[in-house]
Amino acid sequence: MTAATQSPLPLPQQLLAVARDIKISHTVFALPFALLATFLAAGFADRLPYWTEFVLILLCMVTARTFAMAFNRLADAVIDAKNKRTEQRAIPSGYVRRDTMLWVVLGSAFSFIVCTAFFNNRLPLYLSLPVLFILAGYSFTKRFTWLCHVVLGFALAMSPVAAAIAIEPSYLSQPPVWLLAGMVLSWVAGFDVLYALQDTDIDRELGLHSIPSRLGVGKALWISRALHVVSAAALTTAAVLSAQLGILFTIGCALTCALLLFEHTLVAGGQTKRLNMAFFTVNGVISVMLGLAGIIDIVS
Repeated sequence: MTAATQSPLPLPQQLLAVARDIKISHTVFALPFALLATFLAAGFADRLPYWTEFVLILLCMVTARTFAMAFNRLADAVIDAKNKRTEQRAIPSGYVRRDTMLWVVLGSAFSFIVCTAFFNNRLPLYLSLPVLFILAGYSFTKRFTWLCHVVLGFALAMSPVAAAIAIEPSYLSQPPVWLLAGMVLSWVAGFDVLYALQDTDIDRELGLHSIPSRLGVGKALWISRALHVVSAAALTTAAVLSAQLGILFTIGCALTCALLLFEHTLVAGGQTKRLNMAFFTVNGVISVMLGLAGIIDIVS
């Protein structure tokens, strides 16, 4: 019996399989930047975030990412079944029913909208549906444009801007929040290009668009490097322009540049053997380090 012919698991086990499949732990990529923006925006208003705001930001980030990933798994189920790397995911493996994933999509979307309604201003609620539309739309971009990596970067880059809107909308007048968003956009797009290296052949076979499959591995590596140079420049400029960010964040910027260089040595020549270390470990360290360093600078 192949994985694709397996019967669906009982519902509680299906939900556990969904949680493993969408990797909720990977919220760590965007969450620290949302929390950093939360403290920056509150600091701009000469206060610290209220504990309720902190909890709401956490809930919004988790529910929004759950929606985005569950929608992606639902939209890409047929494609995933044709790719050896992804054929064991929840739906193509047969262990999780499509309607179970659909209920996760709907439930997380509803939970996200409800959470946005509890902030002190109405902007998060008004913007909740456009945000969900953008998060869902990313799943289809690989079908028609190799700029899909940039769209993913934009989706995650919304997190610090959205957090600032939720806490103190007037903080959007300050350059650091936009520079932080620009850093996230180019950083995520850059490492997503690297992650796509492992699917270069199957993407070409299926007619899917990615920078490696459309422009070649060599050009993809250079584009990723260029994106990370932009990311480092935006991050450094944010540190210089923000009166709230101090020595710890500056050290974090320097370490981030070093880690990005290390990440590119791991995939030099298009190697994918150490891609998981480059994608998950290095980038997880970058996000957590910058978030913690910035928050400590602000509160100290």
